Formats: sequence, structure tokens, C-alpha cells
Amino acid sequence: MADIAKPRVLLADDHRMFTEALKAVLADEFELAGVVEDGRALVKSARELRPDVIVADISMPVLNGIDALAELKKHMPDVRIVFLTMHRNVAYARRALELGAAGFVLKHSASAELVMALWAALQGRTFVTPDLAAELMRTTRSGTQPSADPGVLTARQREVLQFLVEGKSAKEIAAVLGLSTRTVEDHKYRMMEMLGIENSVELIHFAIKHGLV
Repeated sequence: MADIAKPRVLLADDHRMFTEALKAVLADEFELAGVVEDGRALVKSARELRPDVIVADISMPVLNGIDALAELKKHMPDVRIVFLTMHRNVAYARRALELGAAGFVLKHSASAELVMALWAALQGRTFVTPDLAAELMRTTRSGTQPSADPGVLTARQREVLQFLVEGKSAKEIAAVLGLSTRTVEDHKYRMMEMLGIENSVELIHFAIKHGLV
């Protein structure tokens, strides 16, 4: 009797040591389709390799994981992506799920939850780490609508927004402001959540429309 083919998984993370550890976690139940280290490579490889499921970090060079998902959904609406990230911010989880992510798992609990999340994704279900699920449900049920008032932005957020309008990447902004790339991404997604904005392009348009730059 022939062996049943394992689902093919594409890994996207720029931390090689972590990726190597991840391979060991997944080896028994999944076949490795490939490994990439930035969001642009993720989009390209996903379209070429057509994996059954993708495991992606949010903070990656060139193109972050959430923007990569948004781009992939245009061409591969059925793509299944489980985010595996250090970010505990509910805003990231909410945005990822709104775009169609199949799962959201924190790296510190990867060994316990990632395999469950991947099988859920393959079965058409969504898995959110319990660490964030309760808060995500609570903030969603509250029905609080984001404010489109530019006055809610902090001085630091306005600085980040200025550089985004100028076309700088998160990595470039981080270098100029003396921040980590992850912190810059945090500011960007927090602004999008506060203003009720769907993507980076709308955020830039908002800045120009309201004379913030």
C-alpha cells in the first residue's frame, strides 16, 4: 500500500536558526516545499511552488508577511497562510484574519500549537493562539469603531508616516529613527487600526489628504 502524501509546506522567516528548528517540528507530518527569507520571495515562491499551506513570519525584509498575504490573495484567493510571530499585538492578528489568514500562532508556543494550526488550515478552519483569542473576541464584540481623526496619532507615529509617504521601507525608517524594524511595523499597523485603514496605500493617501506630510 502506497504511503499517503504529506501536505507540502512553505516556510517564510528570515531567522535561519529558527527555521531549522521549525523543520524538525514539522518533519513527521509535512513535506518541506521550500524556505524563503523575505516577503517578496514568499509571494514568488508561493505562486511557483503552490504549497498546500504556508508558515510565515510577519516581520520580514523587503515585504512584511501581512502585505505579502494581501498580494497573494489577489492571485491565489485560496492560499492558506498561518502566521508564526513574536507579535502579541491583537491588531496584527485582527488584520491578518481580515485578509484571510488561516492561523495566528506565537513563536514561544510554536511546538505545541503550530501543527494544530496547520491541520486546521488544511481543513478550512482558522486557528488563533489561545493567548490572543480571548482578547481578539472581546475587542471584536465591543463594536468600537476606529477613529479617522488624525489627531489620535502620536508624534512618533507621524514621523513614521512621513517616511512612509516618502517611500522608505520599514528597515530604512528604523535606521533613521534608531528603532527596530519590528517597532516601525508596530507603529504602522497601530495607525491603520486606529484610523480604520485597510492597507499601506490607504494610509499614505490619508496622510496626504489630511495634510500630515
